[in-house]
Amino acid sequence: MKLAVRILVVSGLLALLAGCSSLSLRSPGKRDPGSAAKPSGGGYYKDDGPGANPPADLAAIPDAVPRIEPLHRYANRPYTALGKSFTPRPPDQAYQASGLGSWYGRRFHGKATASGEPYDMYAMTAAHPTLPIPSYARVSNPRNGKSVIVRINDRGPFHENRLIDLSYTAAWKLDLLRGVSRVDVETVFPGSSAAPPQGPEAQPALVTGIYLQLAALASTEAADALIQRVRDSTLQLPGLHRIDANSLVKVQAGPYVEAQSADAAARDIERELGLKPYRISR
Repeated sequence: MKLAVRILVVSGLLALLAGCSSLSLRSPGKRDPGSAAKPSGGGYYKDDGPGANPPADLAAIPDAVPRIEPLHRYANRPYTALGKSFTPRPPDQAYQASGLGSWYGRRFHGKATASGEPYDMYAMTAAHPTLPIPSYARVSNPRNGKSVIVRINDRGPFHENRLIDLSYTAAWKLDLLRGVSRVDVETVFPGSSAAPPQGPEAQPALVTGIYLQLAALASTEAADALIQRVRDSTLQLPGLHRIDANSLVKVQAGPYVEAQSADAAARDIERELGLKPYRISR
């Protein structure tokens, strides 16, 4: 993970305010889809939107399971965005709020979040201006009674009328894809009655494309340690996946659209981590 991190602000908005500049806070992060005027046809920013080939069964992608995690070293410091100052909340402080929820998709898929993790629009994650990174929250749609649990791993939205930015899958489950809608947000702590029991982590459906297999390991602990090692590096990978395969646990990165991009990433991985990943296609 890079020591210097920054959040990039929506270029279209900055063109109006200061002529395409960036706000340096953390590593290259997502731009804020809530900073633009209300889009037509959906709660996302300009040319953002659904991916071309979403997983066949989004309903099968499990909610995030709250677990104890160390706080991110840099993403929980006070920061400024769009001229506003934000102070992240303490990790043990309960939070409840209602406001407008939006979502972000393909425009930011694979780009670094405030946590340094690549944004995966098909994972159950969300961005919030002040909730701890990482932390967990239940997001409910009062219009239809649906609710999901997401993992907070990014910052935003910074528009004063927006409360939370959801991943594509989380918004799909809440029936929020058609536009900005009112939501209720509350923190969920590991082991609380609001959190589902922890069991073996279900594996989200992988998008068709090219992947790099970094390793096939004997335990989930070893796989998680490798994933953390990658996240602590300067590598910017589109996504990291832990896949249980009989007695082995595979760690893969992707998807990549082109083999050339995957091969370039493989060289970067070998140079920085000493691993020799190989390319596979799904």
